[in-house]
Amino acid sequence: MKLKSYFVAMTMALFGWNANVQAAVPESSEPIKLAVNEWTGQHISTHVVGEILKRMGYNVEYVTAGYYPQMQAMEDNTISATMEIWSSNIGEHYDNALASGNVEEIGDLGLDPVESWFFNNAAKEKCPGLPDYNVLNDCVAAFATAETYPKGRFVDYPADWGTSNVDRIKAWGLDYTAVPAGSEGALIAEMQGAEARNEPLMVMFWSPHWIHAVVDLTNVSLPPFEAGCNDDPSVGVNPNAVWDCDWERGYIKKMAWIGLADKWPAAHKLLSSYTLKNSDQIPMMNAIDQDGKKLEEVVSAWVDANEATWKPWVKAAMQ
Repeated sequence: MKLKSYFVAMTMALFGWNANVQAAVPESSEPIKLAVNEWTGQHISTHVVGEILKRMGYNVEYVTAGYYPQMQAMEDNTISATMEIWSSNIGEHYDNALASGNVEEIGDLGLDPVESWFFNNAAKEKCPGLPDYNVLNDCVAAFATAETYPKGRFVDYPADWGTSNVDRIKAWGLDYTAVPAGSEGALIAEMQGAEARNEPLMVMFWSPHWIHAVVDLTNVSLPPFEAGCNDDPSVGVNPNAVWDCDWERGYIKKMAWIGLADKWPAAHKLLSSYTLKNSDQIPMMNAIDQDGKKLEEVVSAWVDANEATWKPWVKAAMQ
């Protein structure tokens, strides 16, 4: 008992907790099971909060789960929580999970998800009116290649990811040809190659992604998304066309099994408070995917270096 009391006192001192308001953590020795999905960014989002939970004293288990199947797993309490649900691609699975009554939202993760057109610094030099999309037809020559001449070249998503940018180019009357890349790797090669050659590039891509740590990319200012613009010609800048607006901006949510708050109250508060920014995640993605560093090492280093960010969450969770 003396040894245990000493450990608790030292833990409280480490985190700056008041003995009068200290919660009993962990409330259960059973593991909090965090879903691990298919991409590096999600691994980071999950392991960062998992590391914080471990430092609070919780037993944490990382469970590999498919993006869609994890929703049913939370309903069944085979997964306790998931940290990175993108509104742009979760579809009906999100609403169905909430409708079950066994899953709840526990706040925004904090990442700013963007899918849109990007340009590099060389493009800005050759087309100084950017990011305004209205200047693109004045800069066709800067983007034209032997493949697309006399039109400019726009590097698009792989065709099997969708071809709506072809419709956008037509709706906006742009003298450009959408050239689909073969894969994510091909998109990255385009960006890295253009950077190395200092050549203008306009490309369809997304953030957060590690490429933003090594290539300076800026969003083209496209007509903002409006509900209905993808299927109603009366909505958007061109009354005679659909797809005449930018890609819809989404959000990234955290979700949990409904019983988590009762079983692990302090952990539930911590998970609800937890946020991560693009500027946090992108360098970690680059360190893992490009520099070959281990996920656990990168995450631990971030947690060590950012105590001022997460210790207030812990303190509030322990009240």
